[in-house]
Amino acid sequence: MPGMNTSRKSKGKALIIGGSMAGLFSALLLDRIGWDVQIFERVNSKLDGRGAGIATHAELIDALSRAGIVRVGEVGIEVPGRRILERNGNIVGQLSLPQTMTSWGRIYGFLMAMLRDDTYHKGKSLQSVEQTASGVAAHFEDGTVENGDLLVGADGIYSTVRQQLAPEIKPIYASYIAWRGLVGEAELSPETHGALFDWLGFCLPPGEQMLGYPVAGPKNGLRPGRRYYNFVWYRPADATTELARLLTDVDGQRNEVTIAPNRIHPDVIAEMRAAADSLLAPQFSEVVRLTEKPFFQPIYDLEMPSMAFGRIALLGDAAFVGRPHVGMGVTKAAGDAVALTDALLATEHEVEQALKRFETVRLPVGAAVIARARHLGAYMQAQISTEEERRMAETFRTPEAVMKETAVSDFLPGSKAPNL
Repeated sequence: MPGMNTSRKSKGKALIIGGSMAGLFSALLLDRIGWDVQIFERVNSKLDGRGAGIATHAELIDALSRAGIVRVGEVGIEVPGRRILERNGNIVGQLSLPQTMTSWGRIYGFLMAMLRDDTYHKGKSLQSVEQTASGVAAHFEDGTVENGDLLVGADGIYSTVRQQLAPEIKPIYASYIAWRGLVGEAELSPETHGALFDWLGFCLPPGEQMLGYPVAGPKNGLRPGRRYYNFVWYRPADATTELARLLTDVDGQRNEVTIAPNRIHPDVIAEMRAAADSLLAPQFSEVVRLTEKPFFQPIYDLEMPSMAFGRIALLGDAAFVGRPHVGMGVTKAAGDAVALTDALLATEHEVEQALKRFETVRLPVGAAVIARARHLGAYMQAQISTEEERRMAETFRTPEAVMKETAVSDFLPGSKAPNL
């Protein structure tokens, strides 16, 4: 593939566990500074159908450029700002804040196109990792072992790498869920298209939040008329009763932490559609009604006190999972990969020294993302248990705060201005 370096002596071998965003950014960026990279993904199929819409930030665009992707101007769809719709469908607030919205699949496609096929290994479930004074080894469930100089744990919220290094750190349920879905642009009525499609739009029922924005369409295309409208609807669900009911599938089996879209009980989807009709602006209700396969995700927090363990680094959701209100998931993964490569260059590829430097730079970023995400999501929690949560719920529930604070990056360490 055009983005990978095949003409130089390797600085070392990097074993990358996880073939999603953090893993792909790590592979491409490490390759460009002279490392031999090998990605090991447990899933035995393509991941391009995963995820839906994402917001972009300057840090993400920079990482794409550094990975060798020259089409950064085609990342997504620019919206001029945000607007809020009342229950009756009237526009009651508007804020100018240009931002590019895109889809997980489009970014994934850009990254995969830069990768050599012989560096990406599917169906490789990690069993354990071990370190020596001079290297690190990954043991897989199929009995194979890979040896390297650096191991990158980029295997997501349920990271096997993290579980081995810090088994006490687990995702914490935030007591609300996010319904998600996509609707074809051409399916929307002219009225709904005019009110919503070109904006990051919101509707704010009491204790809930609906938002939506345009993203790439089939085959990640951006042609007007063939794009998708992506929605995310946050709804409270207490852990002991409501979440348990929602996670009970079509066969009556209780799922513990999440549920596959095709296993959601039809009654649960019917209830959600009925709630949309009674609570949301008619434009958003139409979006929900037209969504063929809505699904939901419980919202979790996850925060690591460390990201470096000798020759092992944790990146992306393996280290920090912030609630989606900050719109930083993919950007954070990309920033982690950039910081790792910068640290290796600064230390002349001395791995353990580099990982300490990397951790020093990225721990404050991850902590800031978690804190801001908790603040923005506090008013949607089914249970508000602390005075701090009550204060944040009051601060960030107003329409003005929702429009101004959602999916911006001015809160990050070193930021001087909003992400305009």
